[in-house]
Amino acid sequence: MAQNIHPTAYIAPDVVLGNAVTVGPFAVIESGVEMGANCHIGAHAVVHGYVKMGSGNILHPHAVLGGLPQDTGFKAETVSWLIIGDDNNFREGFTAHRSSKESGETRIGSGCYFMNNSHVAHDCSIGNSTIFANNVAIGGHVEVGNNVFMGGAVVVHQFCRVGSYAIVQGTTGLNMDVIPFMLIGGRPAKHYHLNTVGLRRAGITGERYNVLSAAFRLLKNKQSLDELEETEEIKQLKNWLAVKSKRGTHGFIEVSG
Repeated sequence: MAQNIHPTAYIAPDVVLGNAVTVGPFAVIESGVEMGANCHIGAHAVVHGYVKMGSGNILHPHAVLGGLPQDTGFKAETVSWLIIGDDNNFREGFTAHRSSKESGETRIGSGCYFMNNSHVAHDCSIGNSTIFANNVAIGGHVEVGNNVFMGGAVVVHQFCRVGSYAIVQGTTGLNMDVIPFMLIGGRPAKHYHLNTVGLRRAGITGERYNVLSAAFRLLKNKQSLDELEETEEIKQLKNWLAVKSKRGTHGFIEVSG
């Protein structure tokens, strides 16, 4: 199927577009971009150079992909990338920057939903099926796992990690890591309990959930997880904890009474 390009759009001559791509009025796609089939680029959206994306992505009006890193030491001639998977939805005002390092990559997985005015900074890595609500902003070199939900106006400090299946309460500020499968919020941020709703939606129920619940209690009491059943979730949790943190990990809320 042919592309549907509005006559007011600008597309550089060397851009590679897949089948059935649509480009709206006054959109801009710069030199060096590669885009898979069935992508939709909305009116006034911009895809800068050094962006590679898969199929089925939707870029709403005034969203911008591949902008220069907000790094005062960055040189514009640096060749770095923004790499995007398939079937992502980027709402109005979303921005994502390419890497600050020569040949480096900012990466966004597949099946994610980024709401209005959310931002992914340089050198970040975002997993699959993750949601950023309105006005979420993450600093450079942040790692966000799969199936994470970031509530409205969450901000994340550089070099933090947010583990898979975590949920971050709206307006929370994170300056340390978030453990996978957990709900975190408050000021300062603390882990409250497991992300019960998100885990149920992911089919992590029954004994699998019970083992994670036991892991939560052990972590809260700074005890080893070695005696727990090696479910897939516990293996994932152990692997995540084994990676040395650059920022440390947020603690747990203490319940009085």
